[in-house]
Amino acid sequence: MARILILGAGISGHTTARYLGKWVGKQHQITVVSPNSKWNWIPSNIWVGVGEMTERQVTFELAPVYKKINVGFRQARAVSIHPDGGAGHESPFVTIEYTDPTRAGQSDEIEYDYLVNATGPKLNFDATPGLGPETGYTMSVCTPSHALEANEQLQKCVQEMKAGARKTFVIGTGHGMCTCQGAAFEYIYNVDHVLRGAGVRHLARVVWISNEYELGDFGMGGVHITRGGYLTNGKVFAESLMVERGLEWITRAAVTKVEPGKIHYEQLDGSVHELEFDFSMLIPPFSGVGLKAYDKSGSDITEQLFAPNGFMKVDADYNPKPFEEWSKADWPKTYQTPKYKNIFAIGIAFAPPHPISKVMKSPSGLQISPTPPRTGMPSATIGKAVAENIRDLLNGATTLSHTASMGEMGAACVASTGMDLFKGTAATMTVFPVVPDYETYPEYGRDMDLTFGEIGLAGHWMKYLLHHVFIYQAKLRPGWSVLPD
Repeated sequence: MARILILGAGISGHTTARYLGKWVGKQHQITVVSPNSKWNWIPSNIWVGVGEMTERQVTFELAPVYKKINVGFRQARAVSIHPDGGAGHESPFVTIEYTDPTRAGQSDEIEYDYLVNATGPKLNFDATPGLGPETGYTMSVCTPSHALEANEQLQKCVQEMKAGARKTFVIGTGHGMCTCQGAAFEYIYNVDHVLRGAGVRHLARVVWISNEYELGDFGMGGVHITRGGYLTNGKVFAESLMVERGLEWITRAAVTKVEPGKIHYEQLDGSVHELEFDFSMLIPPFSGVGLKAYDKSGSDITEQLFAPNGFMKVDADYNPKPFEEWSKADWPKTYQTPKYKNIFAIGIAFAPPHPISKVMKSPSGLQISPTPPRTGMPSATIGKAVAENIRDLLNGATTLSHTASMGEMGAACVASTGMDLFKGTAATMTVFPVVPDYETYPEYGRDMDLTFGEIGLAGHWMKYLLHHVFIYQAKLRPGWSVLPD
């Protein structure tokens, strides 16, 4: 009987766990370790952040779900990986610290035959002084509790505006190297929708601030799309949405410090500015969660397994090269680590070989350009491919036949506003592939038949439907495995 250990229960880790549980859960031991007892459908935190959904609607307890498919669960955080064993262990093992209130302060060591690192990111608010809801002055929608606090502050602003106060709302990214612009992009339109519904939009200044070189970059190096039978680019698509709603935007900007009611930022041309605000939601930069690695003698080998940003190195080409030489071939396919063939890293936990957008720096040397997005559909696709490969290895396979390169997969983003079935709207965008492939698609790097953008009620319905479908699937309801990931 093999022991499979999965660190993390986000979109990628949960995908791997549920498929392995279905396929081999009765024959092998599968354990999931996550610091949170609940699963969270993160895309819908946007709606929690404007009061359209409750925390209960976007979360559920993990342990009862895993029990259905013979998967063990421990509420704990992984601290260190020991891939060669040691400290009394012949087998490789992981040290964990329990976050379960009933075992708080206790630690444990779990041996494994296969390890899947799906720990996701650390929300690195500390990278920008004054950023974040816990020790800073800005809001977040990255977790349900953050989203609840964001909505609380938003509603306070609305009430004051109903009494005649004017307010400035600043939404976007809180660091020069942020990713996940899409989440902030969706949130700003939902805030605009809330203000209009409350009849106070005329009293609001709403500003988008981002590290993108142009609107619509989204960390994907920009994108050309087909819309209504015409070819346009992401910049025009995004700018048209902003103009229609009276939103202002600031791009090529790195937030360098936040003080109460004031954002300091530097732009790519080297100029520095201040922006006053009454409410701000800024996405933080991501880093690895801080896992350490040790060999059998106890020597630190963290640098061998992890990139400097804390994400785990996999089967990618990490050799430095000029932007002009970056290609889809640099990106991982199997997410297996080079030295340890029984370790995989998936979702945000794997280290990208390089950004997709060109790295830009201001005259002071400050990097102001997005890091690659790896959330949502790519995370699920990667998680399933790794589950398929582990299943095959358990059945005697000697090679990995299932791949999930971001240079060979597409992704969809639906930015929906409001919950009313007839008054809501959405901007829908699909890209294929995520990482541009100029060898196959020399003109734009992507298949223009599969890369498009639309605005309207249909996308809004789709986002609402997808919320319920993915929650249903994640809860392992009847027929879950035939639904798309």
